[in-house]
Amino acid sequence: MTDDLEAEIVALIDKTEQLGGSVRAIEQGFQKSEIERSAYRIALETDSGERVVVGVNRYQLDKEEPYEPLRVDPAIEAQQAERLAKLRAWREQVDVDAALAALKKAAEGDDNVLYPMKDALCARATVGEVCNALREVWGTYVATDAY
Repeated sequence: MTDDLEAEIVALIDKTEQLGGSVRAIEQGFQKSEIERSAYRIALETDSGERVVVGVNRYQLDKEEPYEPLRVDPAIEAQQAERLAKLRAWREQVDVDAALAALKKAAEGDDNVLYPMKDALCARATVGEVCNALREVWGTYVATDAY
């Protein structure tokens, strides 16, 4: 089984390389289509009973247990907003702005963004601020429909 798995992995890596590498393969929708193809195959195997999924197509409960969804206390949101406001009041905004500017500059070129990202986080930039800085440079990825 290990040898079979390894052969499948090597075949996927080879196909990715033939497409021009990971980024080109993503742009062409290769990974997305492989995931969708695999999900479809697994669904067919599950529906036919060839693949056993405990609780789905075998060994189901005679009676469903009651389900109680998780309810998050609205006070938690207020507490988190308060913590964020304190953080923003406490941190040196000049340092945060400089670190985010350095991150954007790295993202615009070929530099490794991990070090300036770490610097921004150490300056107490939020994850959202770091993501927004990268979105400003790179935009937001939109998956292509490739079948």
